[in-house]
Amino acid sequence: MAQRLKIYALSAALVILAYVVYANYFSRPSVQDLPGVTAADTKFVPLDVREPQLRLDLLARIQKSEYSGEHRNIFVAAPPPPPAPAQQSGPKFVGPRIPPPPPPPPPLQVPGEFFGYASTRGTAGRVAFFKNGDDVQLLAEGDTFLGNLRMIHIGDNAVDVQEISSGRHATVQMVQPSAQDQ
Repeated sequence: MAQRLKIYALSAALVILAYVVYANYFSRPSVQDLPGVTAADTKFVPLDVREPQLRLDLLARIQKSEYSGEHRNIFVAAPPPPPAPAQQSGPKFVGPRIPPPPPPPPPLQVPGEFFGYASTRGTAGRVAFFKNGDDVQLLAEGDTFLGNLRMIHIGDNAVDVQEISSGRHATVQMVQPSAQDQ
């Protein structure tokens, strides 16, 4: 009797296993079971087209038309040339007037005279003699003077000066002192 019970249990397990395998592997899910598919998607109705043929008359009309726009090479990155005056027809666009850019700042005026320089032996540095009115200043490269000017470079015949606030440069030529200054 115990042997029969084992056979019945084993056969019941095989039937359940066969049902599970059949349900998982051999049956396909319906369209409604797929995620993201609604019932409206399943009601597809094909278009009612009677005797579908190629419309050769429309194709011939398209082939006869010519492009009248701008012709340019799409493989060249340069901008296209401006259109010819004859092509510019129609009303001109009258938009808001854009003011012209402001003029560049005037050249830097240095109030003073460069009248000489001195150098010491063994060093490459120079000292410039700069005169403003009756005041004489001795300036090395990088020194500031007159409140807003910096000596950038001292050359043989001229000095380069920079305005600190704006960064504008000016070159001041060397002048010979007059006889009354000596």
